[in-house]
Amino acid sequence: MSVDTQLSAWLTGLAVERHASPHTIAAYRRDLAKLRQFMAVQDIASFAALDEHALRAFIAAEHRRGLAPRSVRRLLSSCRSLFRHLGREGLLDHDPALGIRGPKVQRTLPDVLDVDEAAALMDSPVDGALAVRDRAMLELFYSCGLRLSELAGLRWVDMDLDDGEVRVHGKGDKTRIVPVGRFAVAALRALGTQEGMRPDMPIFRGRGGAAISQRAVQLRVDKLARLHGLPKHVHPHMLRHTFASHLLESSGDLRAVQELLGHADIATTQIYTHLDFQHLAKVYDGAHPRARQKP
Repeated sequence: MSVDTQLSAWLTGLAVERHASPHTIAAYRRDLAKLRQFMAVQDIASFAALDEHALRAFIAAEHRRGLAPRSVRRLLSSCRSLFRHLGREGLLDHDPALGIRGPKVQRTLPDVLDVDEAAALMDSPVDGALAVRDRAMLELFYSCGLRLSELAGLRWVDMDLDDGEVRVHGKGDKTRIVPVGRFAVAALRALGTQEGMRPDMPIFRGRGGAAISQRAVQLRVDKLARLHGLPKHVHPHMLRHTFASHLLESSGDLRAVQELLGHADIATTQIYTHLDFQHLAKVYDGAHPRARQKP
């Protein structure tokens, strides 16, 4: 079986068996096209002929070419995933990436709105023909911490306004139930009254009544934030970060935040503990009489 055939079969399996998103598959495809090109230049005809030394040279070359450390780590992760698959299929008897570590990545904390900024965005009047829809989008983002794709794909059948719950179809075709706050419920009821609540109907609709595009949601959120004078570029994922940060700050329950966000690994959720500590440090610096004084 040729290298290209093995790559194609693996990518197809990601879509069919693991329900990976088109975005994820496209990222894997880009990463592994680089590996494929390197192998062709080095006259390495198969993955079985690829050893640790050659793979290390490939990763180092990409790093020298200017690929950012985070992207290098993702590239190495793509290679590891492919090699694990080939090993399970009996097509590879060694893992070329086994002894290779990616470059260190400086952890950057996500941007969030503080409580006052979030309240200003949620409470500010929204005008125009799309006002009811836009209000419901903002409230649901902040109330539930949904991903952009999750919100854009919602249908009324997923929503239980009486019990205040929404069934969310997340990454990897995983489903979770998330509570919906009372302000979001009220905004959604107003939207349903205006546009109808047929079960198969998208909750948030764009032109022609089809489900709103993710890009349209991004543009509306940014526009609403700028109209209300927020000094930050606000995007849907910032509202998800804000939801998680505020919830953890109030509850301290990391496991619950993980479940609500739909994170498979709690390590992903732990970044919000750094945000929580950052908040506490600011409070300390601003409140303790000796915090900023030199000894």
